[in-house]
Amino acid sequence: MTEAKLPATPCMVVIPCLNEAENIEALIKRLTPSAERLDMAIIVVDGDSTDGTPQIVTTIAAANPRVLLLHNPKKIQSAAINLAVEQFGDVFRSFIRIDAHGDYPVDYCDRLIEEAEQTHADSVVVAMATRGFGAFQKATAMAQNSRLGNGGSPHRQGAAGHWTDHGHHAFMRVNAFRAVGGYDETFSHNEDAELDYRLRAAGYCLWMTDKTFMVYYPRATVRGLFKQYLGYGRGRAKNILKHQVMPKARQMIPLMVFPVVAGASLAVLNWTAVIPAVLWAAICLGYGVWMALGQRNPYGPLAGFSAMIMHLAWSAGFWLQLLNFRKREEKTA
Repeated sequence: MTEAKLPATPCMVVIPCLNEAENIEALIKRLTPSAERLDMAIIVVDGDSTDGTPQIVTTIAAANPRVLLLHNPKKIQSAAINLAVEQFGDVFRSFIRIDAHGDYPVDYCDRLIEEAEQTHADSVVVAMATRGFGAFQKATAMAQNSRLGNGGSPHRQGAAGHWTDHGHHAFMRVNAFRAVGGYDETFSHNEDAELDYRLRAAGYCLWMTDKTFMVYYPRATVRGLFKQYLGYGRGRAKNILKHQVMPKARQMIPLMVFPVVAGASLAVLNWTAVIPAVLWAAICLGYGVWMALGQRNPYGPLAGFSAMIMHLAWSAGFWLQLLNFRKREEKTA
């Protein structure tokens, strides 16, 4: 950890990161004015980056006593937040979680703290505005901002401020976080939804703010997007298995994608086996064309393809996690 004197403030900013050399300096620079305005510390928790991220943060911290660096040997984000709260939770009453691969309005922290004070919420969550640069990333952003890609998830769409059961994690009170045991570090994905379930079960309140938002940049390659959503599917299945809850209606339809695609292999026996998969692909691509025409966005058809990748990977991850769980139960039976 970089040696620094912590400011006497009730809130800290925590940035979990791994190989974010391209983004971390600009992100800290963007957060520094609000940190100074609100007298906050900026704690970067690095998961063994190999691209020079720790060196960049160390250089910044030498000139800015508000910035501190922690080493996260477990690498994953859930462990990073837990580590920061373990180290500094007795000093700070709350924290703001910042994703290193995102972007934020200049008054992001101000609005979060303001909303927490006004609503007395234990956690303030935000909506995400997804944006991209290259063709595939722009198409993926278009898909993720639509019902085709997010199923109507409120923390994707954005909505008027309201009490909610889940959203993109932003502000949280340390006492609530600690009371339920923090993030479950067995979750590399979906750790936020899993924590939200425990928070609600313990009687804590989550407020979805409409006063600010974060900007998210999706994966820029097919492989990266597939791997990410495979992890999301596994995480959702782990959440459901842990808490014995049914998937939401908007999650039930994507669950069928992997069985439908796998079932298409039976077309060698009966050609009709391919019909469900063809219908799913046609719906996705057709929706993409409809978005292209309605929004006058040329990336619409490619957005349909991105949605297909997300659906298939999420569904595959979910079923693979269930299969692994069943195998483990059989071994212990």
